[in-house]
Amino acid sequence: MAIDAWLPVGTTLPDGAVTQRVLHGAESWQIVATRGGGRALLANDELAKRWTTTGLIDGHTLQPIQFGSDQRWALSTGAGQALVPVAEDRSPNSKVEAIAFAQALRETRSIDLESALQDAIYVEKLTRLLPTYSITSRTSDDVVLGYWLTGGANVSATSPRRARQMLSWLGGNNLDEIVAIAGIADEDDSSSQTEKVATRSRPTGPNTTGKLPEEPFDLAGRPGLTAFFNEHVIDILRHRDRYRALGIEFPSAMILHGPPGTGKTYAVDQLVDYLGWPSFAIEASSVASPYIHETSRKVADVFEQAIKSAPSVLVIDEMEAFLADREMGSGHHRVEEVAEFLRRIPEATKSDVLIIGMTNRLEMIDTAILRRGRFDHLVNVDFASEEEIRSLLTKLVELIPRSEDVDVAPIARHLAGRPLSDVAFVVREGARLAARAGRSELDQASLNAALMSSPARAREGQEKRRIGFV
Repeated sequence: MAIDAWLPVGTTLPDGAVTQRVLHGAESWQIVATRGGGRALLANDELAKRWTTTGLIDGHTLQPIQFGSDQRWALSTGAGQALVPVAEDRSPNSKVEAIAFAQALRETRSIDLESALQDAIYVEKLTRLLPTYSITSRTSDDVVLGYWLTGGANVSATSPRRARQMLSWLGGNNLDEIVAIAGIADEDDSSSQTEKVATRSRPTGPNTTGKLPEEPFDLAGRPGLTAFFNEHVIDILRHRDRYRALGIEFPSAMILHGPPGTGKTYAVDQLVDYLGWPSFAIEASSVASPYIHETSRKVADVFEQAIKSAPSVLVIDEMEAFLADREMGSGHHRVEEVAEFLRRIPEATKSDVLIIGMTNRLEMIDTAILRRGRFDHLVNVDFASEEEIRSLLTKLVELIPRSEDVDVAPIARHLAGRPLSDVAFVVREGARLAARAGRSELDQASLNAALMSSPARAREGQEKRRIGFV
Protein backbone atom coordinates (compact mmCIF):
# COMPACT_ATOMS: atom_id res chain seq x y z
CA MET A 1 0.00 0.00 0.00
CA ALA A 2 1.38 3.40 -1.03
CA ILE A 3 2.10 5.91 1.73
CA ASP A 4 1.23 9.59 1.22
CA ALA A 5 4.50 11.44 1.57
CA TRP A 6 4.65 14.35 3.99
CA LEU A 7 7.31 16.07 1.90
CA PRO A 8 7.67 16.24 -1.90
CA VAL A 9 10.49 14.29 -3.52
CA GLY A 10 13.52 16.57 -3.75
CA THR A 11 12.88 18.45 -0.51
CA THR A 12 16.13 19.60 1.12
CA LEU A 13 16.26 18.84 4.85
CA PRO A 14 18.01 21.18 7.35
CA ASP A 15 21.20 19.11 7.29
CA GLY A 16 21.35 19.15 3.46
CA ALA A 17 19.94 15.68 2.76
CA VAL A 18 17.53 15.53 -0.18
CA THR A 19 14.41 13.39 0.18
CA GLN A 20 13.30 10.66 -2.21
CA ARG A 21 10.49 8.10 -1.90
CA VAL A 22 8.82 7.04 1.36
CA LEU A 23 10.01 3.64 2.60
CA HIS A 24 8.01 3.13 5.79
CA GLY A 25 5.51 5.14 7.73
CA ALA A 26 2.53 5.47 10.06
CA GLU A 27 0.36 8.30 11.30
CA SER A 28 3.08 9.92 13.43
CA TRP A 29 6.30 9.13 11.54
CA GLN A 30 7.86 8.34 8.17
CA ILE A 31 11.19 7.00 6.96
CA VAL A 32 12.29 8.25 3.53
CA ALA A 33 15.23 7.46 1.29
CA THR A 34 17.68 10.27 0.61
CA ARG A 35 20.11 10.85 -2.22
CA GLY A 36 23.40 9.03 -1.86
CA GLY A 37 21.88 5.94 -0.25
CA GLY A 38 21.01 7.43 3.13
CA ARG A 39 17.71 7.68 4.95
CA ALA A 40 15.82 10.25 6.99
CA LEU A 41 13.39 9.92 9.87
CA LEU A 42 10.47 12.35 9.99
CA ALA A 43 8.26 12.71 13.06
CA ASN A 44 5.28 14.87 13.95
CA ASP A 45 5.31 17.28 16.90
CA GLU A 46 3.70 14.88 19.37
CA LEU A 47 6.05 11.97 18.72
CA ALA A 48 9.17 14.16 18.64
CA LYS A 49 8.18 15.70 21.96
CA ARG A 50 7.73 12.30 23.60
CA TRP A 51 11.20 11.22 22.49
CA THR A 52 12.85 14.35 23.83
CA THR A 53 10.78 14.44 27.04
CA THR A 54 11.73 10.88 27.95
CA GLY A 55 15.39 11.61 27.19
CA LEU A 56 15.72 9.10 24.37
CA ILE A 57 17.13 11.88 22.19
CA ASP A 58 18.25 15.39 23.04
CA GLY A 59 16.57 18.55 21.85
CA HIS A 60 19.15 19.24 19.15
CA THR A 61 19.10 15.87 17.42
CA LEU A 62 15.85 16.47 15.54
CA GLN A 63 15.67 19.57 13.36
CA PRO A 64 12.41 21.28 12.37
CA ILE A 65 11.26 21.49 8.77
CA GLN A 66 8.21 23.42 7.64
CA PHE A 67 6.05 22.45 4.66
CA GLY A 68 2.98 24.57 4.29
CA SER A 69 1.21 24.73 7.63
CA ASP A 70 2.72 21.44 8.84
CA GLN A 71 5.88 21.26 10.90
CA ARG A 72 7.89 18.04 11.01
CA TRP A 73 11.09 17.04 12.75
CA ALA A 74 13.88 15.40 10.78
CA LEU A 75 16.95 13.27 11.40
CA SER A 76 19.19 12.03 8.57
CA THR A 77 21.56 9.05 8.52
CA GLY A 78 24.29 8.10 6.09
CA ALA A 79 24.50 5.17 3.71
CA GLY A 80 25.11 1.92 5.56
CA GLN A 81 23.60 3.15 8.84
CA ALA A 82 20.46 1.24 9.82
CA LEU A 83 17.28 3.30 10.08
CA VAL A 84 14.32 0.94 9.94
CA PRO A 85 11.27 -0.22 11.92
CA VAL A 86 12.11 -3.23 14.05
CA ALA A 87 9.09 -5.06 12.63
CA GLU A 88 10.19 -4.51 9.02
CA ASP A 89 13.88 -5.38 9.16
CA ARG A 90 15.60 -8.52 7.96
CA SER A 91 18.07 -10.50 10.03
CA PRO A 92 21.55 -9.00 10.44
CA ASN A 93 24.30 -9.96 8.03
CA SER A 94 27.04 -10.23 10.64
CA LYS A 95 27.80 -10.43 14.34
CA VAL A 96 28.80 -6.74 14.27
CA GLU A 97 25.32 -5.75 13.10
CA ALA A 98 23.74 -7.97 15.74
CA ILE A 99 25.84 -6.40 18.49
CA ALA A 100 24.93 -2.89 17.30
CA PHE A 101 21.23 -3.68 17.68
CA ALA A 102 21.78 -5.28 21.10
CA GLN A 103 23.61 -2.16 22.26
CA ALA A 104 20.74 0.02 21.04
CA LEU A 105 18.27 -2.13 22.97
CA ARG A 106 20.32 -1.85 26.14
CA GLU A 107 20.85 1.91 25.81
CA THR A 108 17.15 2.44 25.22
CA ARG A 109 16.18 0.41 28.27
CA SER A 110 18.64 2.35 30.43
CA ILE A 111 16.47 5.43 29.72
CA ASP A 112 12.97 4.05 29.13
CA LEU A 113 12.02 0.92 31.09
CA GLU A 114 8.37 0.66 30.12
CA SER A 115 7.66 1.44 26.45
CA ALA A 116 6.93 -1.35 23.99
CA LEU A 117 9.77 -1.81 21.52
CA GLN A 118 8.26 -4.26 19.04
CA ASP A 119 6.92 -1.23 17.14
CA ALA A 120 10.08 0.87 17.61
CA ILE A 121 12.35 2.44 15.00
CA TYR A 122 15.95 1.27 15.10
CA VAL A 123 18.32 4.23 14.66
CA GLU A 124 21.85 2.84 14.53
CA LYS A 125 23.33 6.36 14.38
CA LEU A 126 21.90 7.15 17.83
CA THR A 127 22.24 3.62 19.28
CA ARG A 128 18.54 3.80 20.08
CA LEU A 129 15.24 2.05 19.52
CA LEU A 130 12.69 4.86 19.35
CA PRO A 131 9.20 3.69 20.39
CA THR A 132 6.29 4.76 18.18
CA TYR A 133 3.68 4.04 20.88
CA SER A 134 1.24 2.62 18.34
CA ILE A 135 0.76 -0.75 20.08
CA THR A 136 -0.30 -0.63 23.72
CA SER A 137 0.64 -4.20 24.71
CA ARG A 138 4.32 -4.90 25.25
CA THR A 139 6.37 -7.77 23.87
CA SER A 140 9.23 -8.81 26.14
CA ASP A 141 12.70 -7.62 25.15
CA ASP A 142 14.06 -11.14 24.66
CA VAL A 143 11.39 -11.73 22.00
CA VAL A 144 12.10 -8.35 20.38
CA LEU A 145 15.77 -9.29 20.14
CA GLY A 146 14.94 -12.76 18.85
CA TYR A 147 12.55 -11.33 16.26
CA TRP A 148 15.19 -8.98 14.91
CA LEU A 149 17.98 -11.55 14.90
CA THR A 150 15.91 -14.16 13.08
CA GLY A 151 14.38 -11.72 10.62
CA GLY A 152 10.77 -12.10 11.73
CA ALA A 153 10.30 -15.16 13.96
CA ASN A 154 8.50 -14.63 17.27
CA VAL A 155 11.08 -16.50 19.30
CA SER A 156 12.91 -15.51 22.45
CA ALA A 157 16.64 -14.89 22.01
CA THR A 158 17.09 -16.87 25.24
CA SER A 159 15.15 -19.90 23.94
CA PRO A 160 17.22 -23.02 24.68
CA ARG A 161 16.47 -24.57 21.31
CA ARG A 162 14.54 -22.53 18.80
CA ALA A 163 16.76 -19.45 18.73
CA ARG A 164 19.92 -21.50 18.49
CA GLN A 165 18.50 -23.66 15.75
CA MET A 166 17.40 -20.66 13.69
CA LEU A 167 20.64 -18.78 14.34
CA SER A 168 23.10 -21.57 13.65
CA TRP A 169 25.08 -19.13 11.46
CA LEU A 170 25.75 -17.04 14.56
CA GLY A 171 26.84 -19.77 16.93
CA GLY A 172 25.81 -20.46 20.52
CA ASN A 173 28.61 -18.52 22.20
CA ASN A 174 28.06 -15.46 20.02
CA LEU A 175 24.33 -15.56 20.77
CA ASP A 176 25.07 -15.67 24.51
CA GLU A 177 27.30 -12.64 24.08
CA ILE A 178 24.66 -10.67 22.15
CA VAL A 179 21.97 -11.48 24.72
CA ALA A 180 24.31 -10.28 27.46
CA ILE A 181 25.13 -7.07 25.59
CA ALA A 182 21.41 -6.38 25.26
CA GLY A 183 21.14 -6.51 29.04
CA ILE A 184 18.83 -9.52 28.99
CA ALA A 185 21.29 -11.90 30.68
CA ASP A 186 24.66 -11.79 32.38
CA GLU A 187 27.60 -12.28 30.09
CA ASP A 188 29.47 -14.37 32.65
CA ASP A 189 28.64 -18.03 32.13
CA SER A 190 30.81 -20.69 33.64
CA SER A 191 28.96 -23.66 32.13
CA SER A 192 30.73 -26.10 29.87
CA GLN A 193 30.95 -25.63 26.11
CA THR A 194 28.45 -28.43 25.46
CA GLU A 195 25.99 -27.02 27.97
CA LYS A 196 26.24 -23.57 26.41
CA VAL A 197 25.31 -24.96 23.02
CA ALA A 198 22.60 -27.28 24.23
CA THR A 199 20.77 -25.42 27.00
CA ARG A 200 19.92 -22.12 28.57
CA SER A 201 18.00 -21.59 31.80
CA ARG A 202 14.71 -19.76 31.74
CA PRO A 203 15.12 -16.05 32.65
CA THR A 204 13.11 -16.49 35.86
CA GLY A 205 15.22 -19.43 36.99
CA PRO A 206 14.54 -23.15 36.50
CA ASN A 207 12.04 -24.98 38.66
CA THR A 208 14.35 -27.58 40.19
CA THR A 209 11.86 -28.56 42.93
CA GLY A 210 9.64 -30.43 40.48
CA LYS A 211 6.51 -28.74 41.86
CA LEU A 212 3.96 -28.07 39.13
CA PRO A 213 1.82 -24.95 38.69
CA GLU A 214 -1.66 -25.15 40.16
CA GLU A 215 -3.41 -24.23 36.92
CA PRO A 216 -3.98 -27.05 34.40
CA PHE A 217 -1.82 -27.37 31.32
CA ASP A 218 -3.56 -26.14 28.18
CA LEU A 219 -2.31 -26.02 24.61
CA ALA A 220 -4.50 -23.59 22.69
CA GLY A 221 -6.00 -25.11 19.56
CA ARG A 222 -4.74 -28.61 20.32
CA PRO A 223 -7.23 -30.44 22.59
CA GLY A 224 -5.92 -33.88 21.61
CA LEU A 225 -2.31 -33.02 22.35
CA THR A 226 -3.37 -31.23 25.54
CA ALA A 227 -5.15 -34.40 26.69
CA PHE A 228 -2.11 -36.53 25.88
CA PHE A 229 0.31 -34.35 27.84
CA ASN A 230 -2.08 -34.09 30.78
CA GLU A 231 -2.62 -37.85 30.94
CA HIS A 232 0.85 -39.18 30.17
CA VAL A 233 2.99 -36.45 31.74
CA ILE A 234 1.20 -34.00 34.06
CA ASP A 235 -0.99 -36.47 35.94
CA ILE A 236 1.94 -38.83 36.59
CA LEU A 237 4.01 -35.94 37.94
CA ARG A 238 1.16 -34.60 40.10
CA HIS A 239 0.44 -38.00 41.71
CA ARG A 240 3.83 -39.67 41.77
CA ASP A 241 3.13 -41.70 44.93
CA ARG A 242 0.00 -43.22 43.44
CA TYR A 243 1.74 -44.17 40.20
CA ARG A 244 4.91 -45.32 41.96
CA ALA A 245 2.89 -47.77 44.04
CA LEU A 246 1.90 -49.45 40.77
CA GLY A 247 5.43 -49.50 39.39
CA ILE A 248 5.36 -46.30 37.28
CA GLU A 249 8.20 -44.06 38.37
CA PHE A 250 8.27 -41.32 35.72
CA PRO A 251 6.66 -40.35 32.38
CA SER A 252 7.93 -42.41 29.46
CA ALA A 253 9.92 -40.97 26.56
CA MET A 254 7.83 -39.88 23.56
CA ILE A 255 8.20 -38.81 19.95
CA LEU A 256 6.16 -36.12 18.25
CA HIS A 257 6.13 -36.73 14.51
CA GLY A 258 4.37 -35.18 11.55
CA PRO A 259 4.84 -32.74 8.65
CA PRO A 260 6.70 -29.44 9.09
CA GLY A 261 4.60 -26.56 10.36
CA THR A 262 2.18 -28.55 12.51
CA GLY A 263 3.28 -27.02 15.81
CA LYS A 264 5.49 -29.75 17.29
CA THR A 265 8.16 -27.32 18.47
CA TYR A 266 5.55 -24.90 19.81
CA ALA A 267 3.86 -27.70 21.78
CA VAL A 268 7.15 -28.80 23.34
CA ASP A 269 8.09 -25.21 24.20
CA GLN A 270 4.72 -24.72 25.94
CA LEU A 271 5.18 -27.90 27.96
CA VAL A 272 8.72 -26.91 28.95
CA ASP A 273 7.48 -23.47 30.01
CA TYR A 274 4.69 -25.07 32.05
CA LEU A 275 6.99 -27.49 33.87
CA GLY A 276 9.60 -24.79 34.47
CA TRP A 277 12.37 -27.37 34.51
CA PRO A 278 15.86 -26.87 33.05
CA SER A 279 15.69 -27.86 29.39
CA PHE A 280 18.37 -29.34 27.17
CA ALA A 281 18.46 -30.02 23.46
CA ILE A 282 20.17 -32.44 21.16
CA GLU A 283 19.96 -31.40 17.53
CA ALA A 284 22.09 -31.71 14.45
CA SER A 285 23.40 -28.16 14.62
CA SER A 286 24.69 -28.61 18.19
CA VAL A 287 26.18 -32.11 18.27
CA ALA A 288 27.00 -33.14 14.69
CA SER A 289 30.71 -33.59 14.01
CA PRO A 290 32.75 -35.12 11.16
CA TYR A 291 35.23 -36.58 13.66
CA ILE A 292 34.99 -40.16 14.87
CA HIS A 293 33.48 -40.49 18.39
CA GLU A 294 32.96 -36.68 18.69
CA THR A 295 29.19 -36.75 18.07
CA SER A 296 28.71 -39.59 20.55
CA ARG A 297 30.79 -37.73 23.12
CA LYS A 298 28.68 -34.58 22.74
CA VAL A 299 25.47 -36.60 23.04
CA ALA A 300 26.75 -38.25 26.20
CA ASP A 301 27.69 -34.85 27.66
CA VAL A 302 24.20 -33.45 27.11
CA PHE A 303 22.60 -36.52 28.72
CA GLU A 304 24.93 -36.12 31.71
CA GLN A 305 24.03 -32.45 32.09
CA ALA A 306 20.30 -33.28 31.94
CA ILE A 307 20.67 -36.01 34.56
CA LYS A 308 22.66 -33.72 36.88
CA SER A 309 19.93 -31.05 36.58
CA ALA A 310 16.98 -33.44 37.03
CA PRO A 311 14.08 -33.06 37.05
CA SER A 312 14.68 -31.73 33.56
CA VAL A 313 13.54 -31.98 29.95
CA LEU A 314 15.72 -33.29 27.13
CA VAL A 315 14.46 -32.56 23.62
CA ILE A 316 15.88 -34.52 20.69
CA ASP A 317 15.11 -32.49 17.58
CA GLU A 318 15.63 -33.50 13.95
CA MET A 319 15.96 -37.13 15.05
CA GLU A 320 16.28 -38.38 11.49
CA ALA A 321 19.58 -36.49 11.13
CA PHE A 322 21.51 -38.75 13.53
CA LEU A 323 19.16 -41.62 14.46
CA ALA A 324 18.38 -42.91 10.98
CA ASP A 325 18.06 -46.64 10.35
CA ARG A 326 21.50 -48.28 10.57
CA GLU A 327 20.58 -50.52 7.66
CA MET A 328 20.68 -47.44 5.43
CA GLY A 329 24.46 -47.29 5.68
CA SER A 330 26.81 -44.40 6.56
CA GLY A 331 29.20 -46.68 8.42
CA HIS A 332 30.53 -46.65 11.97
CA HIS A 333 29.37 -43.10 12.78
CA ARG A 334 25.67 -43.94 12.60
CA VAL A 335 26.01 -47.27 14.42
CA GLU A 336 27.88 -45.63 17.29
CA GLU A 337 25.43 -42.72 17.61
CA VAL A 338 22.37 -44.96 17.69
CA ALA A 339 24.06 -47.22 20.23
CA GLU A 340 24.81 -44.22 22.46
CA PHE A 341 21.15 -43.22 22.48
CA LEU A 342 20.06 -46.81 23.17
CA ARG A 343 22.24 -46.80 26.29
CA ARG A 344 21.37 -43.34 27.50
CA ILE A 345 17.58 -43.07 27.07
CA PRO A 346 16.56 -45.65 29.74
CA GLU A 347 19.18 -44.30 32.14
CA ALA A 348 17.95 -40.70 31.75
CA THR A 349 14.28 -41.64 32.17
CA LYS A 350 15.09 -43.45 35.42
CA SER A 351 16.86 -40.27 36.58
CA ASP A 352 13.77 -38.03 36.15
CA VAL A 353 14.64 -36.67 32.71
CA LEU A 354 11.60 -36.22 30.48
CA ILE A 355 12.72 -37.13 26.95
CA ILE A 356 10.81 -35.76 23.95
CA GLY A 357 11.89 -36.50 20.39
CA MET A 358 10.70 -34.66 17.29
CA THR A 359 10.93 -35.64 13.63
CA ASN A 360 9.31 -34.98 10.27
CA ARG A 361 10.45 -38.38 8.93
CA LEU A 362 9.49 -41.11 11.37
CA GLU A 363 10.01 -43.80 8.72
CA MET A 364 13.74 -43.00 8.66
CA ILE A 365 14.32 -43.60 12.39
CA ASP A 366 16.14 -46.79 13.40
CA THR A 367 13.64 -49.43 14.54
CA ALA A 368 15.63 -50.13 17.73
CA ILE A 369 15.05 -46.55 18.85
CA LEU A 370 11.30 -46.85 18.23
CA ARG A 371 10.83 -49.95 20.35
CA ARG A 372 8.83 -49.61 23.53
CA GLY A 373 11.06 -49.18 26.53
CA ARG A 374 12.95 -46.38 24.76
CA PHE A 375 10.13 -44.31 23.26
CA ASP A 376 6.83 -45.69 24.53
CA HIS A 377 4.63 -43.14 22.76
CA LEU A 378 4.62 -42.10 19.10
CA VAL A 379 2.39 -39.03 18.82
CA ASN A 380 1.23 -38.06 15.35
CA VAL A 381 0.86 -34.26 15.16
CA ASP A 382 -0.82 -33.22 11.93
CA PHE A 383 -2.33 -30.07 10.49
CA ALA A 384 -4.96 -28.48 12.71
CA SER A 385 -8.71 -28.64 12.08
CA GLU A 386 -10.89 -25.55 11.73
CA GLU A 387 -12.01 -25.83 15.36
CA GLU A 388 -8.44 -26.07 16.58
CA ILE A 389 -7.33 -23.10 14.51
CA ARG A 390 -10.26 -21.02 15.76
CA SER A 391 -9.25 -21.78 19.35
CA LEU A 392 -5.65 -20.73 18.65
CA LEU A 393 -6.75 -17.57 16.83
CA THR A 394 -8.96 -16.62 19.77
CA LYS A 395 -6.06 -16.93 22.18
CA LEU A 396 -3.67 -14.99 19.94
CA VAL A 397 -5.98 -12.03 19.36
CA GLU A 398 -6.75 -11.84 23.09
CA LEU A 399 -3.09 -11.04 23.71
CA ILE A 400 -3.27 -7.71 21.83
CA PRO A 401 -5.69 -4.77 21.82
CA ARG A 402 -8.54 -5.47 19.39
CA SER A 403 -11.73 -3.83 18.25
CA GLU A 404 -15.19 -5.28 18.86
CA ASP A 405 -15.65 -6.21 15.20
CA VAL A 406 -12.91 -8.86 15.25
CA ASP A 407 -14.39 -12.25 14.31
CA VAL A 408 -11.93 -15.14 14.00
CA ALA A 409 -14.44 -17.66 12.62
CA PRO A 410 -14.11 -16.72 8.91
CA ILE A 411 -10.33 -16.49 9.28
CA ALA A 412 -10.26 -19.99 10.79
CA ARG A 413 -12.24 -21.40 7.87
CA HIS A 414 -9.65 -20.13 5.41
CA LEU A 415 -6.69 -21.32 7.51
CA ALA A 416 -8.03 -24.82 8.22
CA GLY A 417 -5.46 -27.45 7.27
CA ARG A 418 -2.59 -25.00 6.99
CA PRO A 419 0.52 -24.88 9.21
CA LEU A 420 0.12 -23.21 12.60
CA SER A 421 2.92 -20.86 11.62
CA ASP A 422 0.49 -19.40 9.04
CA VAL A 423 -2.03 -18.74 11.83
CA ALA A 424 0.48 -16.83 13.95
CA PHE A 425 1.68 -14.93 10.88
CA VAL A 426 -1.82 -13.75 9.93
CA VAL A 427 -2.45 -12.34 13.43
CA ARG A 428 0.91 -10.64 13.55
CA GLU A 429 0.60 -9.28 10.03
CA GLY A 430 -2.90 -7.99 10.84
CA ALA A 431 -1.50 -6.17 13.88
CA ARG A 432 1.29 -4.71 11.76
CA LEU A 433 -1.15 -3.45 9.12
CA ALA A 434 -3.36 -1.92 11.82
CA ALA A 435 -0.39 -0.16 13.40
CA ARG A 436 0.82 1.03 10.00
CA ALA A 437 -2.60 2.55 9.35
CA GLY A 438 -2.35 4.51 12.59
CA ARG A 439 -4.80 2.38 14.57
CA SER A 440 -4.27 1.42 18.19
CA GLU A 441 -6.28 -1.81 17.93
CA LEU A 442 -6.41 -4.86 15.67
CA ASP A 443 -9.50 -4.65 13.47
CA GLN A 444 -11.27 -7.10 11.17
CA ALA A 445 -10.25 -5.28 7.99
CA SER A 446 -6.57 -5.61 8.91
CA LEU A 447 -7.01 -9.31 9.69
CA ASN A 448 -8.73 -9.88 6.36
CA ALA A 449 -5.99 -8.01 4.52
CA ALA A 450 -3.34 -10.09 6.28
CA LEU A 451 -5.11 -13.29 5.26
CA MET A 452 -5.26 -12.19 1.63
CA SER A 453 -1.54 -11.40 1.65
CA SER A 454 -0.57 -14.88 2.92
CA PRO A 455 -1.82 -17.52 0.45
CA ALA A 456 -1.23 -21.15 1.28
CA ARG A 457 2.09 -22.55 0.11
CA ALA A 458 2.32 -25.89 -1.62
CA ARG A 459 3.38 -28.82 0.53
CA GLU A 460 3.35 -32.57 0.60
CA GLY A 461 0.41 -34.32 2.20
CA GLN A 462 -2.41 -31.83 1.75
CA GLU A 463 -4.95 -34.13 3.37
CA LYS A 464 -6.19 -33.00 6.78
CA ARG A 465 -5.63 -35.40 9.64
CA ARG A 466 -6.12 -35.26 13.35
CA ILE A 467 -3.65 -35.88 16.14
CA GLY A 468 -3.43 -39.62 16.85
CA PHE A 469 -1.61 -41.71 19.42
CA VAL A 470 0.10 -45.01 18.73
